[in-house]
Amino acid sequence: MDAQRERLPGLIRSDFRQTAASTGIDAPSPRVMDALAEVPRHLFVQKAFQDNAYANAPLPIGHGQTISQPFIVALMTELLALQPADRVLEIGTGCGYQSAILSLLCRQVYSVEILPELAKTAANRLESLGYENVSVRQADGYYGWQDEAPFDAILVAATADDIPDPLLQQLAPGGRMVIPVREPGLGEVLKCVRKHADGSVEVSDTIGVRFVPLTGER
Repeated sequence: MDAQRERLPGLIRSDFRQTAASTGIDAPSPRVMDALAEVPRHLFVQKAFQDNAYANAPLPIGHGQTISQPFIVALMTELLALQPADRVLEIGTGCGYQSAILSLLCRQVYSVEILPELAKTAANRLESLGYENVSVRQADGYYGWQDEAPFDAILVAATADDIPDPLLQQLAPGGRMVIPVREPGLGEVLKCVRKHADGSVEVSDTIGVRFVPLTGER
């Protein structure tokens, strides 16, 4: 595990270089890499997969869900361009790994998970590991977390058929959102959304990805 953990930063940087033409980012920032180095990924995966916890690959976490590939975690975090005072909404808590990364880069993380078992487990894990600036709520992520809006940044860790209007409404002017969206004929595309000060929205495509679907009543 230790050797794998030592190799991981180089693999992530290599992926950034290879995808730079699509993402506009040729290298991850030191802040993001420091956060990935600090968070113990092996404590967020099932024991059966801990030997591969630092592989640059997604891993199952139960309930048909996965912990994202470290490169994708780094890329989505980088695209948000987080500042220390930011308030961030995360849709899809999963095991809480992405939540922990975000918590080291912003003021507060509000994370929504639709599956009760995952929401409870992630909340308990994050609390036990000392991530005090993460709040977890069990709810349908499509509708965000209206009571805590607006948010400076929103990260959606599940593929949607469109960009949910409730999330756009909860994004503060000047805010950023990263979200995988299913495009006919193209598959799943990671999109970067920017909301300008006048309320207008700019959407740009980055790379093809694979996520679990965004589920809920809608």
